[in-house]
Amino acid sequence: MLKPSADIILGPKESRYSLVVAVAKRAREIAANAESRGDILIEKPVDLAVHEIMDHKYIIIEHIEPNDDLV
Repeated sequence: MLKPSADIILGPKESRYSLVVAVAKRAREIAANAESRGDILIEKPVDLAVHEIMDHKYIIIEHIEPNDDLV
């Protein structure tokens, strides 16, 4: 399977850290939901999460802390 580059997924103001956190959180949700239903996943939860973010089913919202220098 071809892994997409983070540059393709990320918008102009989004950080790679936010992408990693978002994918990890969504992958944990997918795995937990599958386990609670008793489903067996064919694809890895991380791959499913990446594809969902690429397909814009989920968006990454970053919280920006005000900097003391800017205030």
